[in-house]
Amino acid sequence: MTQPSANRSIAVRSQASGAALLFLLATSVVFWYGSLSSTLKMALTSDAYTYILLIIPLSLALIFKRTREDGATDVDRRWIGAILLGVALLLRAVTAWNVSHLSAANTLSLTMFAVVTWWIGSVIVSFGVQASRTFVFPLCFLLLAVPLPESALNWVTVSLQQQSAVGAELLFRAARVPVERDGVVLSIPGVDLEVARECSSLRSSALLIVITLFLANLFLRSWWRQALLVAIAIPLSVAKNALRIFIIAELGTRIDPSYFEGRLHRQGGIVFLGIAVLLMVGLLWAIRRNELRAVRTTSAES
Repeated sequence: MTQPSANRSIAVRSQASGAALLFLLATSVVFWYGSLSSTLKMALTSDAYTYILLIIPLSLALIFKRTREDGATDVDRRWIGAILLGVALLLRAVTAWNVSHLSAANTLSLTMFAVVTWWIGSVIVSFGVQASRTFVFPLCFLLLAVPLPESALNWVTVSLQQQSAVGAELLFRAARVPVERDGVVLSIPGVDLEVARECSSLRSSALLIVITLFLANLFLRSWWRQALLVAIAIPLSVAKNALRIFIIAELGTRIDPSYFEGRLHRQGGIVFLGIAVLLMVGLLWAIRRNELRAVRTTSAES
C-alpha cells in the first residue's frame, strides 16, 4: 500500500471512529437524559457540586487535543468497551427499578456512574484499548462528574469543617490572638465563631483540586510530580479557608462587626480560591522547570 493510500485509510478509520463515538454519546443522552439534567441542575444550584460543571468540558478538551496529536485507532480488544456498555445498561436497569431502595441522592450517584461507564466504554469501542490508553486521564477524570453519595459528602464536609477550624486556630495563635477551640467553635476576645457546614469551603476546595488535577496532567509528565502537586492542593484547600476565617474575624473584631455578615463572608470564597490557584500555578511553574531540567540532564548524559 502506498503512503497516500495508507494515510487515507487511517483518516477514514479515524472519521468512522469519531462518528461511532458521537453516536454512542448521543445515545447516552437519550438513555440518561433525566439523570444528566438533574446533575446539571444540582451543579448549578448546590455549592457542593459546582465543580461538576468543569469536568465534562475539561475532559472533552483533553480527549480532542490528544486525538489530534495521535489520531490512532485500532481494533484491539474493543469487546472490553462492549462489556462496559453492557454494565452501564445493567446499572441503568437496576437504578430504574430501584431494587436496592436507595435514596434519591444515592440513586443519582449510581446512575451517573453508569453514564460515565457508558462514556468510557464508548471510547474503547470506538478507538480500541491500545489507542484509548492515550485518553486514560481524561476518561478517569470523568468519574468526578459522578456526584458523591450522601455519606461521602457528609464525611468530606465535616472533615473540611474540622480542619478549617484547626487551621484558623493555628493562625490566631501565630498572630498572638487568644483563642480557644471546642470542635468547630473558635472563641476569641469579643466573639465566638462557628465554622458551619456552609463555611466549610467545600465548593472552592473541590474547584481547586479539579483545576490542579487538570493543570498537573496538562503540563507535567512524570506521575510523581503530578501526584505531588495534587497532594499539595489538598492541605492548601484547607489553608485558604482557615485564612478566610482568620481575616474575617480580624476585620470583624478590629475594624467593623459588619464584616461578619458582609460580602467577604458570603461571597469571598472566590477571592481566596483565586489566591490558592495563583499559588498552585507558581508551584506548577517551579515543578515544571525542575522536570524540564531533569529531562535535559538525562538527554545530555545519554
